Amino acid sequence: MSQTASCQFQLRFQSLFDSGRGFAFPCDPAGHVDLDHMSERARNNYFYARAMVGRELAMPEVEAAVH
Repeated sequence: MSQTASCQFQLRFQSLFDSGRGFAFPCDPAGHVDLDHMSERARNNYFYARAMVGRELAMPEVEAAVH
């Protein structure tokens, strides 16, 4: 995945209980996240978000990144 592509899209996990909360991670247009270029904290947050889908977070959606 190119750095340019990852800056244009984000994979967003929206909270099921608070519409203003959630997680967003840079991704390519297909929703693939480059784990190798994430900080350890971001990687841990990504794995947490994936594990909480259906419990605390909605299914992730690919959207245009907000700059």
